[in-house]
Amino acid sequence: MSLHLSALPRNLRGLLLAFSVALPDATASAEALYPETASLVERAFQGLGTTPIVDFHVHLVALEAEGAYVNPKKLSPSRPLEWVKTRLYLRASGVGDLARFDEAYVERLLERASGFPHPFQFYLLAIDYHYGKDGQRDLAHTEFFVPNELVVSLAERHPERIVPVVSVHPYRKDALEELDRWAARGVRFVKWLPNAQGMDPSDPLCDPFYARMKRHGMTLLSHAGEEKAVHAKSAQALGNPLKLRRALDAGVRVVIAHCGSLGRNEDLDRPGRLASNFDLFLRLMSEERYRGLLFGDISAMTQVNRMPGPLRTILERPDLQERLVNGSDYPLPGIPRLTFIRQFAYLGFVTEVEARALAKVFKSNPLLGDFVLKRTIRDPASGRGLDPRIFTGHALRSAPPASR
Repeated sequence: MSLHLSALPRNLRGLLLAFSVALPDATASAEALYPETASLVERAFQGLGTTPIVDFHVHLVALEAEGAYVNPKKLSPSRPLEWVKTRLYLRASGVGDLARFDEAYVERLLERASGFPHPFQFYLLAIDYHYGKDGQRDLAHTEFFVPNELVVSLAERHPERIVPVVSVHPYRKDALEELDRWAARGVRFVKWLPNAQGMDPSDPLCDPFYARMKRHGMTLLSHAGEEKAVHAKSAQALGNPLKLRRALDAGVRVVIAHCGSLGRNEDLDRPGRLASNFDLFLRLMSEERYRGLLFGDISAMTQVNRMPGPLRTILERPDLQERLVNGSDYPLPGIPRLTFIRQFAYLGFVTEVEARALAKVFKSNPLLGDFVLKRTIRDPASGRGLDPRIFTGHALRSAPPASR
């Protein structure tokens, strides 16, 4: 099912276009940046050797691709908050031509990726529908749907750049068959967003799914923490990092997106008490039995609504950094107010000069800007930055191979 823009009223199509006009970044290469930023960008790529940079968290946005679905409420001015959020999301992609948005989105993403003066690869995420425990698809609670086939086909067309990440809901009646299907085509990563998709990672219904993932040597990339796309308290509870213990105990390798760095949830080890999701993530990481199985990605951790506590903690903890991988949460770095560069200078993570240069990099190429920012920030107390190995996927590459 697809929501076609041609079916929308003409005045609404015009408003969509107006909110989707992008900041100018027609040339995304580092050479096109202002001269005073060149040294900052050059410094960001030092110490990485010849190993490709890897971004484990890049979203594919599709409005009209075959099988794609966007909930009509996301595009309805009758729901102003949802409407504005969706407009910002589209604008962040740098695409102004909604008549061919899907193709232009991929073109602009690949253009921005080519702006890295270093080998660069990204993991592209599909997203499944919301399902109930009865195995029925729930369109009313589905925010958007990006088909696995679309992500895999793009990866097959651009294997040097894209690694496919499929999304399979464990409550689907054909969930195990879907895992088999994509594993046979070489896919090794599965994406979940429990708060929005409706799966409970601690549900015994997931056990056969976990067993099949382990058999195929697949890794689960799961959102944890609060999710701004949904508002129901019961849905936010699904983002509790401790709920992922069931997957870990089943021997599934898990990467917790954003290190669970937003919001609070019940401390399931101390019922009735609340704790920050980030603290619950840290607790999981401290459990020795999960070493080699549990990792975190740093996507979104530099966004204004998550600053500065979790980022500061990670900078202070080299032991944590050994188990982290890079992620941009693209296209969100293209929303200037989400990555508020001035705050990094105010808090001492970068200098004033670096902040000015970073703002120019973000304006030219937000995907590159996200990387350069994370390579530039330092702990104000110790001067320690993020381990360069985070950006090459070392934690996952060096971990024992997932069971097959």
